Amino acid sequence: DNDLEDIDSLLERLEDPSGLSPQSQGGLIADSRPLLYVEHRNLNPENELKRYFGARAVLGDQRPRQRQRQYVRSTWLTAPKNTWPRYSKTGIAMRLLDTRRGVQHFTFEHHREYQQVQFKFLDAVESMDPNNIVLLLQMNPYHVDSLLQLSDVCRMQEDQEMARDLIERALYSLECAFHPVFSLTSGTCRLDYRRPENRAFFLALFKHLMFLEKRGCPRTALEFCKLILSLDPENDPLCVLLLIDFLSLRAREYTFLTRLFQEWESHRNLSQLPNFAFSVPLAYFFLSQQEERPELEQGQAREQAARLIQLALIMFPSVLMPLLDHCSVQPDARVASHPFFGLNAQISQSPALNQLTSLYVGRTHALWKDPAVMAWLEPQTHEVLRMVEARDPLVQEAEHKRKIRYQSAPRNIYRHVILSEMKEATAALPLEVTSQPVMGFDPLPPLDSIVSYTRPERTSHPSNESTLSLFFRSLLPNFNLQGDIRHDGDDEAGAGQDLNQGVNRLMAAMRDMLANIQFQEPPRDDNPEGDGDWD
Repeated sequence: DNDLEDIDSLLERLEDPSGLSPQSQGGLIADSRPLLYVEHRNLNPENELKRYFGARAVLGDQRPRQRQRQYVRSTWLTAPKNTWPRYSKTGIAMRLLDTRRGVQHFTFEHHREYQQVQFKFLDAVESMDPNNIVLLLQMNPYHVDSLLQLSDVCRMQEDQEMARDLIERALYSLECAFHPVFSLTSGTCRLDYRRPENRAFFLALFKHLMFLEKRGCPRTALEFCKLILSLDPENDPLCVLLLIDFLSLRAREYTFLTRLFQEWESHRNLSQLPNFAFSVPLAYFFLSQQEERPELEQGQAREQAARLIQLALIMFPSVLMPLLDHCSVQPDARVASHPFFGLNAQISQSPALNQLTSLYVGRTHALWKDPAVMAWLEPQTHEVLRMVEARDPLVQEAEHKRKIRYQSAPRNIYRHVILSEMKEATAALPLEVTSQPVMGFDPLPPLDSIVSYTRPERTSHPSNESTLSLFFRSLLPNFNLQGDIRHDGDDEAGAGQDLNQGVNRLMAAMRDMLANIQFQEPPRDDNPEGDGDWD
């Protein structure tokens, strides 16, 4: 363990431009690093579990077996397991497209052999039979989309362990294809979600962090969330901004959440998302409760928490009552009877806003159950009601914003809701989303996809063919019962003649076969000691 810690600290010195260790910089380390800086040590859930339970409880008897393992490539995202098939090159590669303003743009590429496997996978998906995907994985154990799709099947069958293992195997396959200069930690490497080859990496990371959060590793899940956001922070194709606040609170990384809000609010309007509007003041409240902080900082955090939670309640009044209901808290008579927080607040909001508020309440309500949090929330709610009754301009302004904004949700929010499987938000999905098939390996693909290769068109036969015609076609794929042969030349005419001769031979062989079939009587029971053979 000490050797591992030494390696981690050495890597941090190499990655840190100043060359100083975290200990020497002290409290400044959080502010000096880029916001989306990813630490390698925080990508390993075992490190988090060891902090909670100790190394002996987590590792147990694994270490001797790990020493015996040979010729296994070391990776950061997942640790390869002895139970996995032996890895060989899959046909995935990564290419550097260009470098602009210090940001490197990469893309995954599928070689010809991988494309052929991808076409077989699409056929297997269309067959609606998971066994076909299992057969494909037996031949190609590191085909990424098959691993993602089969993981969803296992999860639906309550086999969480296998589902998680398949996602880890997909991540391992993708990491083995990384470009030499692609960095997980720098925050300056980009992948375009519009390219289908890149989507598997985003989806595998997202599914992996969801498993980590359920496993009780929120700090590791937060690090993976930062990694996804760093791959495309401008477009955020999986809309992890709707999740990163929850993971920050679960991991007690309150300073990171408040810093994200401060640095991104000006250009991303994070306060217009209900999850940030409510989670950031909650983070400030938790900071104000930390006794090791100076009294001045505690007081500032308390003031910020009060100011921001009042703004959140004014902007999104429809959150309060469902949140209290999920927390099994009965509001007092004044709050319960006031129309500002009443049923009308939920009915009058747009479907898109209802999507966001339902997602937040369903995901985060457990964090609000703390009695200290409820004791802090109550006076803030009464202060908001006082502002409403005094006709404060902030209230009218917020109502105006709600009517103008949130007309329709962008596609990445729908994609996030589908991947999150939060029943409160899934129920609010619009018909145009629920009426189309959603594939686990590529949910709601972008409308402006950049396609590098296409699946060859499958030869389709007329649907009005008779059963006899289809039977003959299964025996002779080129057979046409109607004799519809185009004579565009002597060669094709000869080919048509050969085809007819082949059909005649087939018909003759079938007549002989049918004529020679003899049905024999089953054995009689009057000889019970016989061997049962037919005469």
